[in-house]
Amino acid sequence: MNKIEQLRISGKLPSPKGVALTIMEISLRENATLSEVTKVVQTDPALSSRLLRLVNSATEASRPLASINDAVMRLGMTVVRQMAMGFSLVDQYHDGTCQGFDYQEFWSHSLFMALASQELGSVVRIGSPDDLFACGLLAQVGKLALATVYPADYTAILEQRANGEALLALERERLEVDHDEMTAAILADCGIAKALAEPIYFHAAPDHADFAEGSRPYQLTHVFYLARRIADLGLASEAERHCNISELLRLGGKIGLDVESLGELFDRVVRQWCEWSKLLKVMANPLPAFCEMTSAPLFRPEQEGKSQTACKRVLLVEDDLITRTIMEGVLSKQFGCTVYTVENGKDALTMALEVMPQIVITDWLMPVMDGLEFCRTLRATDWGQSMYVIMLTGVETEEKIVEAFEAGVDDYMAKPMKIRSLNARMRAALHYVKLLEAWEHDRAQLKQFAADLAISNRRLEHTAMTDLLTGLPNRRAGLDALTRNWSASKRTGQPVAAMMIDVDCFKSVNDRHGHAVGDQVLQEVARAIQSSARKDDSVCRMGGEEFLLVCHNTDLRAALLTAERLRKMVQALKININGVDIQTSVSIGVASRDTDMEDPDDMVLGADKALYAAKHAGRNRACYFSQGKTHCA
Repeated sequence: MNKIEQLRISGKLPSPKGVALTIMEISLRENATLSEVTKVVQTDPALSSRLLRLVNSATEASRPLASINDAVMRLGMTVVRQMAMGFSLVDQYHDGTCQGFDYQEFWSHSLFMALASQELGSVVRIGSPDDLFACGLLAQVGKLALATVYPADYTAILEQRANGEALLALERERLEVDHDEMTAAILADCGIAKALAEPIYFHAAPDHADFAEGSRPYQLTHVFYLARRIADLGLASEAERHCNISELLRLGGKIGLDVESLGELFDRVVRQWCEWSKLLKVMANPLPAFCEMTSAPLFRPEQEGKSQTACKRVLLVEDDLITRTIMEGVLSKQFGCTVYTVENGKDALTMALEVMPQIVITDWLMPVMDGLEFCRTLRATDWGQSMYVIMLTGVETEEKIVEAFEAGVDDYMAKPMKIRSLNARMRAALHYVKLLEAWEHDRAQLKQFAADLAISNRRLEHTAMTDLLTGLPNRRAGLDALTRNWSASKRTGQPVAAMMIDVDCFKSVNDRHGHAVGDQVLQEVARAIQSSARKDDSVCRMGGEEFLLVCHNTDLRAALLTAERLRKMVQALKININGVDIQTSVSIGVASRDTDMEDPDDMVLGADKALYAAKHAGRNRACYFSQGKTHCA
């Protein structure tokens, strides 16, 4: 028995109570009816108002629904059960015994993600917006479950401030189960279909899923990921918004949302979030419009909390023990920086390469290597050019200051050091580091934008040149290949031939068995043509049941042999669809480049005339065009 089954039996997992439990019990009966569910919903005014709010936020009708009966009918039993479960958990777990778990922030984020999932569902149309709302609301419910079942242990885990894979690993190490597994179990208990539950399981790390690109699970996983990132932006501090926005713009572009459309969607979600928060009694702070967020300047360090400047790496190079001790204390306690100390420039270079500090504070006069030589050497390296360097000096003459700046110093501070002066210099340094980080982040996003655009362009190009039914190149691609082969033949003197191939009596197949069967017959014939072609030959579907095969470096005799081999191959195909054997054949017209042909169209026209002759001669045969006349083999 696995860990989750043990927890289910123990009754410790978050579960519905009251009306929600009754709705779940009714929905599990085979003879359950919507009228029974409606009667139960009507006994709970809070659930009734929430379901009405949900159905009216998703509907495009001009007149909102006011009847619970109509709302339940519109949503269906599955969605009502899911919503009752979700809302019941919200009501029960506004707070709890896990001191490290922020219950209000959890539900606020979950609600934001639910509304974002619903809105995105309306955009991409890969699922019911109401189903996506339920999925978004419960997408991270496994964290709530772990906080509920293991309050002390989960507090200890959260205190390590791990995220993503690191958090999952900690959970498995300490608790033998992670929040993704718990979420999957609770979603199953809620009756959420596997087709939705699997994308939710992988949504936090879409690249770890092995769904086929473009498939519905693949699209759902990325929709839930985008909804989660939208929720992250909604709850981010002002100082954190810049990085979130640039990623959102890239993700939105993948599903066809430009900046304006993404902004409108975000603003709609925020408005609904504020309205829903009153119904569910969860936290929802007012937010500026998306366009204001995108145009807002970066926060300066003095506007940020200590947590925003924490973990910045500072290298302090000072040979005087007292000064070094005082400065280390101020930098670590007041600014929350990680401080590395050395006593001379030579050791500073070794330490800088090892820890890659963002800020360097160095004395000028030191043994072994002074601050000026250290700065020049640092700036001569690729990795040291972006570090912010502050020089400590006891001499403030104009000549010395100019010399320091020419060596690559960004700022200087007079000795003896004053705490107020150090604070001012550090604010400027931290602002520089913040700008540098934002620039590097934007550059990375720009590179990703370019990579995504290149991939999209390649996909569009492939789609534009591919026949969707057979997977062969389409008419446009085939004619391009024909032109290339014709030009190569004229340039090198090598022969080139073309075959027009038509499936015999294909209309009767459609009439007798239907277009779906006809499509499968075309796919089988297309595979046969592709398999018979050589590596350098070009195959395409011209349209309908007609194909073109261009044979590189092939004279008329060799082309006729190829055509006959292909004809026999198709005739021998054993096509069985839904238990029905379908016999098919092809007629083929062949032509090669003659001296009297002016362009590739003339060769195709000749092959077309030969095809017509093959049809006229009784089908299932190959004919050829030469010297202005058609001949049947």
